[in-house]
Amino acid sequence: MTINCNGQLIDLSTPKVMGIVNITPNSFYDGGKLSDEKSTLLQVEKMLSDGATFIDVGGYSSKPNAEFVSEEEELQRVIPIIQSMVKEFPKALLSIDTFRSQVAKHSVENGVAIVNDISAGSLDENMMRTVAQLRVPYIMMHMKGTPKTMQSLAHYDDLVKEILFYFSEKIAQARSFGISDVIVDPGFGFAKTLEQNFELLNKLELFEMLNLPLLVGVSRKSMIYKTLSTDAEHALNGTTSLNTISLMKGAKILRVHDVKEAVECVQLYQKLISK
Repeated sequence: MTINCNGQLIDLSTPKVMGIVNITPNSFYDGGKLSDEKSTLLQVEKMLSDGATFIDVGGYSSKPNAEFVSEEEELQRVIPIIQSMVKEFPKALLSIDTFRSQVAKHSVENGVAIVNDISAGSLDENMMRTVAQLRVPYIMMHMKGTPKTMQSLAHYDDLVKEILFYFSEKIAQARSFGISDVIVDPGFGFAKTLEQNFELLNKLELFEMLNLPLLVGVSRKSMIYKTLSTDAEHALNGTTSLNTISLMKGAKILRVHDVKEAVECVQLYQKLISK
């Protein structure tokens, strides 16, 4: 369970934490909070000091019914801050959260080490070919449709079976292009109802049959705050609970807004399994 990031082998047998940095005005929890370079770099510094192994940078909100953002605008949002991050934190392992091959290409050329694609190549036919050429790890997520349409497509005869079949096809496609390091993300909240999200979490250990690192992103999502009758702002305790469950069911990367708390989950989980 290792991935090669900029020539550095990262061992995922001990789970790692990925900090979320949204350069967007409309993300569901932190949209608009990082409105300038200074505040963004301070947030990245805090995440790294709190123990994040990866920093995931996104310039296109993928929340349900998210508004369309042009490729030019997405590039204008992410490339300058990526350049600043690389300059300020040269050893940081950055990930670009995008479904567009050109955004991935420009980001990697500016120092990004991982491509994180919510569509697993479905929204840009050139994505997998581009990732293979860039020779970086590829995070592929399960989703139907687009962020604008996905919630109307949450229909399954057998949820987990269909997602596993989706990944088996996508993994084979990625291998055919020559992508070496693949990470799978079951896509909590993407084309899934609240009940389906909990069914997916309950059966998460079944994804071990893919024999690939598993990334889980439940941080402050509606499956937590709607269940607890609260909001994203008050969903940290619920996030910590579900992150712990995810680790116990095989997650190797936790993608989170709150790095310190997620790192503590990993530390406690490691203590538990060492006994």
